Amino acid sequence: MAADESREDYSLRYAPHSFRRWSPTMVASTALGGIAYLADFAIGASIVFTYGFTSGLASILCAATIIFVTGIPIARACAAYGLDMDLVTRGAGFGYFGSTLTSLIYASFTFIFFALEGSIMAQAMHQAVGLPVQIGYLVTTLIVIPIVFRGMGALAKVQAWTQPIWLVGMVLPFVVLAFEAPDAWGAFGSFGGTEGAGSGFSWIGFGLGTGVALSLIAQIGEQADYLRFMPARTESNKRRWNLAVLAAGPGWVVIGAAKQLGGAFLAFVALEAVGRTHALEPIAPQIEALRPWLGSFALPAAALFVIVSQIKINVTNAYSGSLSWSNFFSRVTHRHPGRVWYIFLNLAIALTLMEMNMFAALNKLLGFYSNVGIAWITAVAADLVINKRMGWSPKYIEFKRAYLYAVNPAGFGAMVVASTVSILAFFGLFGEYAQAFSTFIAAGLALLLCPLIAWATKGRYYLARPNPVNGPHVAVADITATHTCGVCVTAYELPDIADCPVQPGPICSLCCSLDADCGDVCRRSPTGEPVLMPIPTVRTG
Repeated sequence: MAADESREDYSLRYAPHSFRRWSPTMVASTALGGIAYLADFAIGASIVFTYGFTSGLASILCAATIIFVTGIPIARACAAYGLDMDLVTRGAGFGYFGSTLTSLIYASFTFIFFALEGSIMAQAMHQAVGLPVQIGYLVTTLIVIPIVFRGMGALAKVQAWTQPIWLVGMVLPFVVLAFEAPDAWGAFGSFGGTEGAGSGFSWIGFGLGTGVALSLIAQIGEQADYLRFMPARTESNKRRWNLAVLAAGPGWVVIGAAKQLGGAFLAFVALEAVGRTHALEPIAPQIEALRPWLGSFALPAAALFVIVSQIKINVTNAYSGSLSWSNFFSRVTHRHPGRVWYIFLNLAIALTLMEMNMFAALNKLLGFYSNVGIAWITAVAADLVINKRMGWSPKYIEFKRAYLYAVNPAGFGAMVVASTVSILAFFGLFGEYAQAFSTFIAAGLALLLCPLIAWATKGRYYLARPNPVNGPHVAVADITATHTCGVCVTAYELPDIADCPVQPGPICSLCCSLDADCGDVCRRSPTGEPVLMPIPTVRTG
């Protein structure tokens, strides 16, 4: 099963050009279909209810700006090189084993948000048919397995088929309120929250709210899981390619920020009718908004919208989680039973979180996660934008074990220091304002330290040895030429192949990762000199 790449979707390796059969528009629409989630509604409502409209609005817009800016270079790198977030992280300052920590960070993002989205879906099913939420948690977990099992092709179909229902369900409540409650937006603008924050601006509220909203920064990883299937950028498609990458990469947060504000507005309108607790559950505000026009049909219509939305995002969460766990365990254990087995691990953790009612601790959990997530993403973005342009990092992204140091202090060190300091600040060690702005501390330190460490070390920890063949300026014809791995005897495109002194002939990146006995001798010869073994250039496929 692990060798069936039609199901594996190249989960641990470069996505070859031969597999990237979708158009830029198709890849972008599939990637954007995955952001149909309603956690944005709950997050936006929670921020505004806690800190008031003015501080909440500033928080959401500030977080969206940071996410957009850091997402641009990451999205372009993933789309251009056919790599997922983990593989980009390896070559963008973290090293082969250094990125195992970020694999765990990313995996935790997928199961935290799967649990959050699953809770919202279970709430909808409870409202619609009276299904106990504990059983609803199990149903929401099981329903995505057949789709995720089949990989990218099935995900693309699900996103396309469900998009019309989602668009109608997303827009209709606001259309109804525009006619039935035209003064609600004005009242919402002076809303002071439900916890006495007041309608004015508060720096503390702004900092804390931004921290909660920034928990979504790792969403760029899920966008990258689709963007790696973007076709090659050419003269004929470069305009559509650039637009598709921008829209499906960092562009998701434009829709996300609008959803946060829209969700907060719907919750505000429903607050008096359903109370604070239920107003934070997206199903209840949806019902209240639709009731004037749909009457008794408001409940089934709202439930259908919520369920479709949550299926759209949770197939993505489960899919991305399986990729992340695969990357983590392949490096730690040198085993790869197949991507699909890690679907069950990710879903089991998510189900446990749902049964523990993590929805009740939304702000605290997401605020804490932000400190680690933003340190990671900012360090990677700093490497791509600063280090590579300054020449402290290779111009291309090297992701193969055969050429990487185990740990690169530039990105890995920056992330560890930045996240550690910001977590201490988050728990109040440095005072009230540092606590509120802990995520800004994480971002600032990562942005400063990654280039500083790369400069101080002269970039020596990026490549353990030069890549003699598939470096930064390889012609497209050479990239698409295939070479047979000496271990699995399967043909792979050049970027997925490494030269190996232990195995006969070249070795593919996955077989290289799973080799537990080679001792990494390829990185150094007995005399201490780099080993350079050119790969045969005979085309085999």
